[in-house]
Amino acid sequence: MSDLVPLSRKPAPAAGGPAASPAAPPRKVYVHTFGCQMNESDSDRMVELLGRHAFARAASADEADLILLNTCAVREKAEQKLLSALGRYREVKARRGALIAVSGCVAQQEKDRLLARVPYVDFVFGPDNIGRLPEMVERARDERFAETGWMDSEEYVFPRADAEAARGRATAFVTAMKGCDNVCAFCIVPHTRGREVSRPFPDVVAECAALAEVGVREVTLIGQNVNSYTGGCTFADLLRRVAAVPGIDRIRFTTSHPHDLSDALVEVFRDEPKVMPHFHLPVQSGSDAVLRRMRRDYSVAEYLDRFDRLRAARPGIAITTDFIVGFPGETDADFEASLALLERARFEQSFSFVFSPRPHTVAAVRLGSAPEWQEVPREVAVARLERLLAAQRRIAGEILAAELGKVVEVLVEGPSDEPGERLGRTPENRVVHLAADEAAAPAGARVRVRITRAGGSSLSGTLA
Repeated sequence: MSDLVPLSRKPAPAAGGPAASPAAPPRKVYVHTFGCQMNESDSDRMVELLGRHAFARAASADEADLILLNTCAVREKAEQKLLSALGRYREVKARRGALIAVSGCVAQQEKDRLLARVPYVDFVFGPDNIGRLPEMVERARDERFAETGWMDSEEYVFPRADAEAARGRATAFVTAMKGCDNVCAFCIVPHTRGREVSRPFPDVVAECAALAEVGVREVTLIGQNVNSYTGGCTFADLLRRVAAVPGIDRIRFTTSHPHDLSDALVEVFRDEPKVMPHFHLPVQSGSDAVLRRMRRDYSVAEYLDRFDRLRAARPGIAITTDFIVGFPGETDADFEASLALLERARFEQSFSFVFSPRPHTVAAVRLGSAPEWQEVPREVAVARLERLLAAQRRIAGEILAAELGKVVEVLVEGPSDEPGERLGRTPENRVVHLAADEAAAPAGARVRVRITRAGGSSLSGTLA
């Protein structure tokens, strides 16, 4: 877009004209992001948008004129985490007169109730209103308000990333679609993110090309249910179009629903080397009875059929998943079936949580309404989760230990937390700490690394 202005640059005076008077120092915005990659991407878009209106990113809330809390409502205690963070920022508001705004899924869920509950929040807005942020900032000088209306699908315009803001980075998120039409019994996303809307494929490809021009080498296409994409081509076709962009070396995507894992998508993993051998495929439970109550439209056998076709098409692919433990009515046998599925599949990683009822969901409405919807005691659910996590840690450790001595390709992302080390990822999305300096392993470089140590969640190595 023509109105993109890098935050670090000042406009030059007009040729032959008088020197411009010193510009007022930019106001500063601090963003506290909770939750998923979609929220991380939304936070970046908000900062870039404000950058076109004389805002710069603040390093901490203490120096901010605007504090944005971009929230997630998927798990329990989301509201409590938000209120805790708001309490910490209240003093900044009192001292600096900073505006405080809440965006994201909790904002969409709570709407003006949040304004009543927290009198020092200035405004609340949902994900569909990000594009109006600059005008909302000015409006908040005079009134408190909530903007949580939905935009018609035909009118929705996806915020476009400022490629210049990604200069110097090796990786970037690119939004392909938003929303979800799968009304799973446990999930609040359809209520907080709305119906599915796909971004036209020329826009997705153009954004990837612009990112490649500033040095980004890996893009991750994101959406609440990204492989249901319908933006003028299939998702498999979109991956092939992005793979054809010069300068893009690696492509990832998240998150997916098993019923959208088509034969064409499996073929992309088989045929397109730029699509990385990593797939996040949430299963949620190893019990068919629980899956039916969850309103997941597949059986364990159908899930494993898709799983096995992926592994046959791309040997060595790393598959990760999600589990919910303690869903209403889950029996000991149901949980043992989840453990058995974990052992059978040997997932690279699983993101596992105890069930928590979310507002407006089927599970919250039906909880306790019938024997099959009885609440699982909290202590039972927590004990089950601990067993599942212990099994996953063992399996993940075994997978990483098998990498010892191998030479792998690593895309360098930047410095590690450890002095004198760089950090990157393998094609399978395994984190690698590399004993090298920036000159030997600059961000964006693909280097060969010999693995010398395997930890519980990452690898370490030296340049091969």
